[in-house]
Amino acid sequence: MKPIEAEGLHTFYGKSHILHGVGLEVNEGEIVTLLGRNGAGKTTTLRSIMGLTPPREGSVKIFGQEASRMPTFEIAGLGIGYVPEGRKIFANLTVEENLKVPMARSGSWTIERAFQTFPRLAQRRTNKGRQLSGGEQEMLSIARALVLQRPDRLPRQCQGTRRRRSARPGARGGQRREMVTRGPTLRL
Repeated sequence: MKPIEAEGLHTFYGKSHILHGVGLEVNEGEIVTLLGRNGAGKTTTLRSIMGLTPPREGSVKIFGQEASRMPTFEIAGLGIGYVPEGRKIFANLTVEENLKVPMARSGSWTIERAFQTFPRLAQRRTNKGRQLSGGEQEMLSIARALVLQRPDRLPRQCQGTRRRRSARPGARGGQRREMVTRGPTLRL
């Protein structure tokens, strides 16, 4: 069973036809990258899959279940995580409080495991969201999506085109491998 199958998506913003028959498949354990120029429909494709901007035509299946007409919270309940552009963390809550916001789930991703994956967040666990750097806020957004998900079900969206070199060679790559081996990943 495929984690994500989208076929024939036609999505509009008002009268503007943005997606013209887009299709996408993500197989278990596969990494899929959406590439394109600004305005090509990358974010709209993900928003359509998540039900944030529902397609007028087409089909979205999440783990085999038709989801194209479901509300976003039900799609998330099927095991889809979405880390939107702009991070959208709670600025007045601490790092730990941000991770406690998602409803409790019996998945393999606990708050402590998130702190092991992102040691910098563990160091900053009592800091407010507004006190974090942009990179730390991005880590927190991803960690929150991980904690929310059912085991082995985490497609995610990575924003930005800048790459930063780690002071510790291989540190970022190791974190990325850890997450990828835990389930399918959708990158933008």
